[in-house]
Amino acid sequence: MSLLIPIGSKTSLLAEGWSLTLTEPGAYTLPADLPSDLEYLPAMVPGTVAAALETAGRFDRNNPEPLIDKDAWYRRSLAGETPGSAILRFAGLATVAEVFLDETPILSSASMFESHDVAVELTGTETLAICFRALRQHLARTGPRARWRPRLMNQQGLRLIRTTALGFMPGWSPEIHAVGPWRPVSVMRANDSRLASPPSSGPTGHLLPAGEKREFAVSATLDGSGTGILNVGFAFDGPTLDFRLVCNGTEARFANDGRRYSAELCLPEIKPWWPHTHGEPALYDVTLKIEDKEFPIVRTGFRSLTVDRGTDGNDFAVVVNGRKMFCRGAVWTSADIAKLPGDRASYEPWLRLAKEAGMNMIRIPGIATYESPEFFALCDELGLLVWQDLMFANFDYPAGDPDFMIHVKTEVEQFLAATQASPSLAVLCGGSEVYQQGAMLGLPERIWKGPLCEEILGTFASECRPDLPYVANSPSGGALPFYPNAGVAHYYGVGAYKRPLEDARRANVRFAAECLAFSNLSASETLAGGKAGIPRDTGADWDFEDVRDHYLGTLYGVDPVALRAQQPERYLALSRAVTGEVMEAAFAEWRRPGSTCNGALAFTFQDVMPGPGWGVVDVDGRPKPAWFALKRAFRPIQVVFADESTNGLDVHLINETPNDLPAVLEIACLREGRMPVVSGRRDLTLKAGSSASIASTDLFGAFFDANHAYRFGPPSHDVTVARLRHAETGEILSEAFHFPLGRASAFHDAEITVSVTEDEGEFWLEISTDIFAQTVNIECDNYCASDNGFHLAPGAIRRIRLAALSKTAERPAGMIRSLGGDRSVRF
Repeated sequence: MSLLIPIGSKTSLLAEGWSLTLTEPGAYTLPADLPSDLEYLPAMVPGTVAAALETAGRFDRNNPEPLIDKDAWYRRSLAGETPGSAILRFAGLATVAEVFLDETPILSSASMFESHDVAVELTGTETLAICFRALRQHLARTGPRARWRPRLMNQQGLRLIRTTALGFMPGWSPEIHAVGPWRPVSVMRANDSRLASPPSSGPTGHLLPAGEKREFAVSATLDGSGTGILNVGFAFDGPTLDFRLVCNGTEARFANDGRRYSAELCLPEIKPWWPHTHGEPALYDVTLKIEDKEFPIVRTGFRSLTVDRGTDGNDFAVVVNGRKMFCRGAVWTSADIAKLPGDRASYEPWLRLAKEAGMNMIRIPGIATYESPEFFALCDELGLLVWQDLMFANFDYPAGDPDFMIHVKTEVEQFLAATQASPSLAVLCGGSEVYQQGAMLGLPERIWKGPLCEEILGTFASECRPDLPYVANSPSGGALPFYPNAGVAHYYGVGAYKRPLEDARRANVRFAAECLAFSNLSASETLAGGKAGIPRDTGADWDFEDVRDHYLGTLYGVDPVALRAQQPERYLALSRAVTGEVMEAAFAEWRRPGSTCNGALAFTFQDVMPGPGWGVVDVDGRPKPAWFALKRAFRPIQVVFADESTNGLDVHLINETPNDLPAVLEIACLREGRMPVVSGRRDLTLKAGSSASIASTDLFGAFFDANHAYRFGPPSHDVTVARLRHAETGEILSEAFHFPLGRASAFHDAEITVSVTEDEGEFWLEISTDIFAQTVNIECDNYCASDNGFHLAPGAIRRIRLAALSKTAERPAGMIRSLGGDRSVRF
């Protein structure tokens, strides 16, 4: 693996001073051909045509015009640049682009996913121009015959061009096409001094000997004894220097074999990097010491990572630092589908929401784009694992075309070089649903299971990152690639296929790289938008609102069509709650001890357009009710119920943290949501990284039909509550609820009591109830509650933190109500 790092060079980003104009496709060959009276708009780089037009009020992302029917010309004066030798770096051009220095062509690019360095001699008077050719004519070109045609994309020519599928999936995303210099354009040149401080852009620093391109390799691993092993190497053909590698107060001298310098550090006291749900994501600065000066190279973490396939070879469990973990999270789409940003400020609010929800893995799917190193640097810091698909989805790609494969090899090598020191990068996958597409069309395995994912991409991956687990495709591994009982699944039994909640266990899921897609409503969603923003599969006579309605009827015993017509507000309230309830139930099943499932990622993390999309966070970055449900489902310290039919009701306890937990487990079956008909309690210690299962009858001390399986006489209760408290503080760490007669039978018109307290500048709600309150919603302008849409049982006070959304927010005021009745309480 190698990383291109400039030591002794300075870099200036060409961000401002750009202008943009659109012309008819192929109308002009050179910049000088452009008429002088063309209208130019200001543009930022990195950026896209959509972003520039939107800023100028010329583009509506909710009703987008096609951006693949015009040539887009960017230009910028280089006046003021110091004359002399330089390297122009183009980190990403979308997609078919020609670059000119004055009238001289200096680069032709045909891949959105490649970075290019061009050596030039500058006089300081030139103009830099980039023409992004209209993509539609390139999409219309034919290549080797495809053996299948996916229905997801509306342009079959995408299989021949290295660009994103975003914008080409009707019903999945708005048709906003990626056009423009979406990654930075910069000027690099050697410093006059022998060594200089590296530029700050990029999580790896940027270092290079004397401004020349050299290979720089970094590897940080953790061995079986817990010792960190750091290896760094680079090529340098200059004078003999005293190079030293420094990390965590330890240093080692570089050895020189005549061509490359290399050094290894053994760090026995190093703290390992963990996903935040299981420990601390410890990071360390690595520096290169040259004579008496130090230069930052990279910030990295030390961890080991493998995949356990189980004794039958059908499992898929991620093992970090020797510990098998349950991966949970969501599928990423884009921080902004129009801008396609790659800067820290754009990523950070989204990724912090992922961490706050208890997610420990984010999957970047093959329908999206490669995110920048800044994304991975943030995931490193936040303790989020990243499942990375390579950008191949659904199509039969021309693996036999050598020109095509040159681009593929370059993009894979460049991506892996840029992320080589990121401990967050956990799984590399050949792509998304390539196998599934061919298999679902009835083609034999020898057709859809081709060499691209099985051999070619796997070889590229192993050459660059032999330490990373590689998965040929997602989904894959079963008798058919979309069967969820082996390998990696895309599980939609509960979800799109409208299977009962019990199917989450029956399907025997091993690892769901995506699952549980619903049309998730936001807290403020209304019915005014009609079907706008509701995702659907192309050609299907149903959409994901129909899926949500199915579970609304199943869980709450109502007719969703009639309810929507007669009681629209009630319909909306139930619709906001139901998808989260389904997700919580599925994850409770998958996380229980004894489950075959080792991880599941919800589809998707964020919406890419307004409306009730798949995202658990809306397009403006506001958590939806489903986000809060996942936050409850993903707690590292967790209690869940499992209805085992005539085997009774089991309670499962999970402690994923690195510390032992003194705890108290309480359980009660409530008649009419209020009166305990039977209860139990146990003091226990949950060992670090452990789980436990207890039959509810063990807590009661005798037989009691807690799940109403035996039906001896009329039902005695409508809800069972389990609470896990901290034994020393009394804090409620987790709660679980079971509805033996269904959720609709546990609706009660609760009298909720609330008070507002202030503690060290933070506001808290203290909430209690006289009777079980189902789906308690907090409405508070300018504040975000730490939990919302939760169930509330009598006998305890819930403390909910209110985080101000602005520095000028006044003292919180709002309203609380539950699904069980019409009454509300103000605070």
